[in-house]
Amino acid sequence: MEINEQSVVQILQTVKYPPKDQDIVSLNMVKELTFEGKTISFTIVFDSFNNPHEKSVKANATEKLQAAFGNDIEVKIRAIGKVNVSKMNVKPAAPPKPEKSLPGIKHIIMVTSGKGGVGKSTVAANLAIALAKAGKSVGLLDSDMYGPSIPKLLDMEDARPGGKKVDGKDVIIPIEKFGIKVISLGFFIKKEDAVIWRGSMVTNALKQLLNEVDWGELDFMVIDLPPGTGDTQITLAQTVEASGAVVVSTPQTVAINDVRKAVNMFKAKGIDVPVLGIVENMAWFTPDDCPDKKYYIFGKGGASHLADEFQIPLLGQIPIVERIREDGDAGTPTALDESSDQGKAFYEIALNVMKQLD
Repeated sequence: MEINEQSVVQILQTVKYPPKDQDIVSLNMVKELTFEGKTISFTIVFDSFNNPHEKSVKANATEKLQAAFGNDIEVKIRAIGKVNVSKMNVKPAAPPKPEKSLPGIKHIIMVTSGKGGVGKSTVAANLAIALAKAGKSVGLLDSDMYGPSIPKLLDMEDARPGGKKVDGKDVIIPIEKFGIKVISLGFFIKKEDAVIWRGSMVTNALKQLLNEVDWGELDFMVIDLPPGTGDTQITLAQTVEASGAVVVSTPQTVAINDVRKAVNMFKAKGIDVPVLGIVENMAWFTPDDCPDKKYYIFGKGGASHLADEFQIPLLGQIPIVERIREDGDAGTPTALDESSDQGKAFYEIALNVMKQLD
């Protein structure tokens, strides 16, 4: 018998898949059938990974093919489970569009970064305060479950939110400080405790902080995201209707490369969060005794070039100055002092964010 597609398929129609008592061709389990000399190659797609019938089905197919075409033929069979359907050009369904949640909040702004250590939480806290200084009602949600920084930055490490009942349901009352409403997982754990949670626990806690908090009517909610492009970012993008994202970076190449990934994540289908712009933190170093000097110790213009690449605004540049570090350690964010150069820089970022939303 000649080896061709028709003859091979005819033989494989006699090979049954025991759980369904049908042949593997009728069940559409045979894929990628190819021939090369006396070698027959194909894939069998089982309905589970490490299927218990894999060995017997492969052995049965090999035996029947060799009986039909001769024992000198080589039969190469690859077995996969349906978890590997990407090899069969099956495109995953797009994530569902988020329903409108938190209806009392006009604008939700996600502050994110491609990597840790770039000052994202410092920017988020100061942006929230600068928006409040501009006369807006503001909430600040710390969604970095593994490393909540907001309690330290606002000198609220010992704060514990209260609760009340609304329509028979228990809700959390956010803590108000510096003119903003604040919630963080850090309020519910000891500052020295590690959060050892799997992804599903993080997702559930995050949804609780969003939906079981009495945020009231707000002009802005600033959400401090964890760095990277993981579960928290996806959960938030699919749970709330964000007005936009602010991406924080430092100028050096390694940080810019990670920011590029973060921007592309927000632009991805099913996420679709507008990127309002980039904030370049640690843009240059200015010594206190030489206020007119600028030393570009992390490189120069990296965030500006990236903003041009994606055609999004550079919302502002924050220098490395001792004052910002001291204010963060003391829990008195720099934006509280509108007269300082650093306070003005955060206020400018807040104004540029509002312009983008307008």
